[in-house]
Amino acid sequence: MVLRLPALKRAVPVCRSLVRSWLDGQRIHDEDTRYLVLLVLSELFTNAIQHSAGTRVTCRISRAENLLRIEVHDRGGTPSVPRMRHPGQGQEHGRGLELVAKSSSQWGRRVEADSGCTVWAAVPLAAGVRHGVAP
Repeated sequence: MVLRLPALKRAVPVCRSLVRSWLDGQRIHDEDTRYLVLLVLSELFTNAIQHSAGTRVTCRISRAENLLRIEVHDRGGTPSVPRMRHPGQGQEHGRGLELVAKSSSQWGRRVEADSGCTVWAAVPLAAGVRHGVAP
């Protein structure tokens, strides 16, 4: 599934809602898996909005074997590349990628030819989730 949404905070819940529907269609009903997918998606989408000068964010979610792969691409416009921080207890921001790392089996980032950045994460499917493709 590919979603192209405006780089606005109010687009985050829209993206989550669309991905919930996609998860339903894929018959992924395990609440732990759904929670992790939506958490990772929210963090990546929010980071793209906050740290990019682009006007659109593209989200891709796909299923392969026992993983769900989430990719969020922004159109760049800033020289910074997302990196994990370790903020102090009193700091309110800076934990997004740390949450992504703890919630996924792997994650990464890459700078694209359009000067944008794609950040991705792989969330494992729970043992009880059916691995067949939904009809």
